[in-house]
Amino acid sequence: MSHPKTAEEMMAAAGPIEKNLSLSLLQITEAAAVAAAGEVGRGDRKYADHVAVEAMRRVLNFIDIKGTVKIGEGERDEAPMLYIGEAVGTGNGPEVEIAVDPLEGTNLAAEDMNGSIAVMSMAEKGGIFYGPDIYFDKIVVGPKVVLYEKTNPGGEKIDIDAPVSQNLEIVSKALGKGIEDLVVVILDRDRHKEKVAAIRAAGARVRLIPDGDLLPGVLTCFDDSGTDMVMGAGGSGEAVLTASALKGLGGRITGRLVLPSVANKKPPEAVSKELAEQLPRLEKMGIPENEIDKIRETDDLVPGKDVIFAATAVTDTPFMKGTKLLDSDACMTGILIGSSGVVRVVQSRYVKDKETKPFSF
Repeated sequence: MSHPKTAEEMMAAAGPIEKNLSLSLLQITEAAAVAAAGEVGRGDRKYADHVAVEAMRRVLNFIDIKGTVKIGEGERDEAPMLYIGEAVGTGNGPEVEIAVDPLEGTNLAAEDMNGSIAVMSMAEKGGIFYGPDIYFDKIVVGPKVVLYEKTNPGGEKIDIDAPVSQNLEIVSKALGKGIEDLVVVILDRDRHKEKVAAIRAAGARVRLIPDGDLLPGVLTCFDDSGTDMVMGAGGSGEAVLTASALKGLGGRITGRLVLPSVANKKPPEAVSKELAEQLPRLEKMGIPENEIDKIRETDDLVPGKDVIFAATAVTDTPFMKGTKLLDSDACMTGILIGSSGVVRVVQSRYVKDKETKPFSF
């Protein structure tokens, strides 16, 4: 009797980073999640982020890699650690690039609301977009939409410049749902009022969220997640991390960098001022003025072939329980996604006092 070899074939397809560093990546996000969990509900988002950053940095520097932060906590003069361009790891091992958000959804954690995660991705050298800390106006869809784009005879594709109703029609056809059944997740910001109105006018439903649109982008790839599409301008770093997960899940992100002053419809003088401030940094990153609004796809944000993505829930999420601190123990759920297509949802329990406490989840 023959047996399927799917698991073996996918294991063989994984690159050395995925094979050798996946568990380490998950442990790094677990450390950040445990640190942040101690601050959940305390109302201090800055301190919650601070302890998550410190924990992630400490554990990261025990890993045998020659790492460079490509997406991090800001520029060197803005962030004491995990800043863009920082060298991390022991300096031994493979040369890798990383994107980090030690606490995605700082407000969510501070107020004990669902959806806060510690997240990180890693790829080979040249595998992660060297991106500025501005906005990325995007559309995120799952693999069924990508398949439809590849196979429909009319050549229809999601287009950031197309009318909202046109993009909704494509998603409707791809998912086999009526437009009235589609759910679009978008950050609750004044800059999105017109887009929200257009979505509702087309007949679809809108789920406004206060923070953290990275995880909803990942959820577009999960059947019956209740998230069919993500739209709107959010952080460019979060867009890169979303793209890292989509590499393994088969989804798509498309959009463009945008200055906050432009996205928030500030007056021309404010836009000119911000452009003058940001342009030297953008050019240093290889982004000239005429390419700021260039349309960028999943593979532009994460061109790497050997990519891993890990996230650990700080507060509850649709498919991961938040981190619980039980005396000296910690219990948490994380997700690990490799570019080979292997996805693991991992429940971990750190038992400090093994002699006197029975193990349980």
